Amino acid sequence: MYAIFEDGSRQYRISEGDHVIVDYRPVEKGQPIVFDRVLLVQTNEGLRVGQPYVPGAQIVGEVVDHPSQKYYIQKFRRRKNYRRDKGHRQHYCEVRVNQIVVPST
Repeated sequence: MYAIFEDGSRQYRISEGDHVIVDYRPVEKGQPIVFDRVLLVQTNEGLRVGQPYVPGAQIVGEVVDHPSQKYYIQKFRRRKNYRRDKGHRQHYCEVRVNQIVVPST
C-alpha cells in the first residue's frame, strides 16, 4: 500500500512506516500531523486516483525531528578586492508516516 500526497509545491510517494522531510511547521516533536491533499492511493482493492484529490483520504503521521540545513552563498571577483559571504539556514520537518486512511467505496 502506498500513496502520493501534495505538500506545498512538491509531491511525495510514501508507504506506512516511511520517513519524509517536508517544509517546516510549528508542531512539537511527537505530535500528530495530518496531510489531506492525497492525489493517489494504491491498496489491495486497487488504485484510486483523485481529481484532483481522493475524497476522504488522509495521511496521518508523527513529527520526529526538525532538521535544518545551512547554505553558504559566496561571491568573489578576482583582483578587485571583492568578497561577500552570506548564509541561510533552511528548516524542515521530519515526519514518520503512521497510517494511510482511505474511506471505503
